[in-house]
Amino acid sequence: MAPKAKTVGIKPKAQTFKDKSKPTDVRLSNIQAAKAVSDAIRTSLGPRGMDKMIQAANGEVSITNDGATILKQMNVLHPAAKMLVELSRAQDVEAGDGTTSVVVIAGALLEACEKLLQKGLHPTAISDSFQRCSNKAVEILTEMSTPIELNDRETLIKSASTSLNSKVVSQQSSLLAPIAVDAVIKVTEPGKENAVDLKNIKVIQSLGGTVEDTELVQGLVFTSRSAGTNAPKRIEKAKIGLIQFCISAPKTDMDHNVIVSDYAAMDRVLKEERSYILNIVKQIKKAGCNVLLVQKSILRDAVSDLAQHFLDKIKCLVVKDVEREDIEFVCKTLHCRPIASLDHFTAENLSSADLVEEVASGTNKFVKITGIQNMGRTISIICRGSNKLVLEEAARSLHDALCVVRCLVRKRAQIVGGGAPEIEMALQLAAAAQTVEGVDAYCYRAFADALEVIPSTLAENAGLNPIATVTELRNRHAQGEKTAGINVRKGAITDILAENVVQPLLVSISSITLATETIRSILKIDDIVSDHK
Repeated sequence: MAPKAKTVGIKPKAQTFKDKSKPTDVRLSNIQAAKAVSDAIRTSLGPRGMDKMIQAANGEVSITNDGATILKQMNVLHPAAKMLVELSRAQDVEAGDGTTSVVVIAGALLEACEKLLQKGLHPTAISDSFQRCSNKAVEILTEMSTPIELNDRETLIKSASTSLNSKVVSQQSSLLAPIAVDAVIKVTEPGKENAVDLKNIKVIQSLGGTVEDTELVQGLVFTSRSAGTNAPKRIEKAKIGLIQFCISAPKTDMDHNVIVSDYAAMDRVLKEERSYILNIVKQIKKAGCNVLLVQKSILRDAVSDLAQHFLDKIKCLVVKDVEREDIEFVCKTLHCRPIASLDHFTAENLSSADLVEEVASGTNKFVKITGIQNMGRTISIICRGSNKLVLEEAARSLHDALCVVRCLVRKRAQIVGGGAPEIEMALQLAAAAQTVEGVDAYCYRAFADALEVIPSTLAENAGLNPIATVTELRNRHAQGEKTAGINVRKGAITDILAENVVQPLLVSISSITLATETIRSILKIDDIVSDHK
C-alpha cells in the first residue's frame, strides 16, 4: 500500500507547478508589448529625432515628433501597451513636455525588470525597490537644479527654446520662445502661480504666410470676418456688447406653420417683423454700442438680413457666430457679462476698447480688438504656417513651449538638458547600490543602467556612437563635471549649460515619478481576465 500513498502525494505538487508559469508568461507578454510601444517612438527623441507621419482612418495626414500626439493617434490594442499611451498623456497634462522621454525611460525600466525577473527576484520586491530608487532620483535632481526668478526673462526664454529645438519649427525658436514666455507671464496672477491656466491663452491657427509671421495679440481675435457689406471695418473708441439673443424674427417653439391667405395679412407680418427688429436696433443705438458680438444660434439666424441692413445704417460692426465655448474667454478678456435679453442691453453692460478693426491675414480676415479697458488676464496668439501640416505642428510646438514656461512658473527651478541629469542620476544611484544590501542592490543597479537610455538614444539619433559617447559622458561626470552633456550640434560632449540647453525641474521629476508608477502597475499584474458580455 505504501507506493500508492506516495503517488497521491505527488499530484498537488505538479498542479502548483503548472500554475506558476502563467503569471510569468503574462508579465513577459505585458513587458514585451509595452517595450514595443517605447521602441516605436524612441527614434523621435531629442533635437535630431525623426518625425512620424500619421495617417488617420479618414485619410488625413499629420507629421509630428511629439510623443503624446504620436501615441494618441496610434492604434494600440494590448492593454499593457495602452498604459504607456496613458503615461504619455499624463506627462502631457502634468508637465506638457518630455512626453517622448517618459515613454523611453519606461521602456528601459521594463527591460531592466525583465532581466531582474529572469534572475528570480520577486515582482513585489522589484516594485518596492524601484519606488525607493525613484525617490532617490528626485532628490538627486532637486540637488542639481538651480533656482530662477520669474522676472528673469532671458532664463525663461532659454528653457522655452530648448523645448522648441527638438521640433520641426526649431529654426524659429528665437521668435516663438519669447512669445511663449510673454504669454504665460501675462496670464499669471501674482500669488496664484500654481493655478496658471493655459486656456487663458488662445492659439488661433491661420493658414498662409510662414511661421515667422506668428504674433502675440494683447486683446481679442475673432477668426470670422465682420458681417455686413456696408458696415465700418475700423472703429476707434469702441463700445462692445456681447449678446446671446437673436436679432431676427421670432419663431414658434414647435414646428408650426402659419398660412397667410391674403396680401394685407402678408404685409402686416412683414411690417411686424420690421418694427420688431427696428425696436432691437434702436435699443442697441440708444445704449451707444458700435461693436456687436453675437453668439452662434442653432435654431435660427443670429442676425437676419434685414437686421444687418439696419445695423449697417447705424454704423455698427457685427461679429456673428461667436462659438458657445468661446463665450467664457471673451467675457474674461472684455471684463463683461453676456447680455441675454434686450432689457439688459444698457450702457453699463458694455465694455470699451481703443480699436476694433478687420485685418487681412493670408487668405483669411480677422476681427481684432486691442486696447481693451481693464482687460482680464488673457492673451491671443495668431499662429501662421505655409501649409496645414506645418501649421498644426507649429501650434503643437508652441503649446509645448507654453507648458515649459508654466512648469517654471509653478516650480521655479531648472536643470541642464542633453542627457546630463540622467547620467548624474545613474552614477549616484550606482554608488548608492554599493551601500544597500540584498535585493535592493540589484534593483538600484538595474535602475541606474536603465536611465542611461536617454543619453544613449540622444547620441544614436544624432548619428554618434552611443557606447563611446555615453562612456565619455560617464567619465566626465565621474570627474565632477555635473553640467557635461551631449552637444548634438557639435557632435561632442561639452558643458551643456554654456550652450543654454536647460529644462524645467518639474519636467524631469514628473517623467521619473510617472514612469516608475506605470512600471510598478505593470509589474503587479499577474493575469489578464477578459470581460465577456
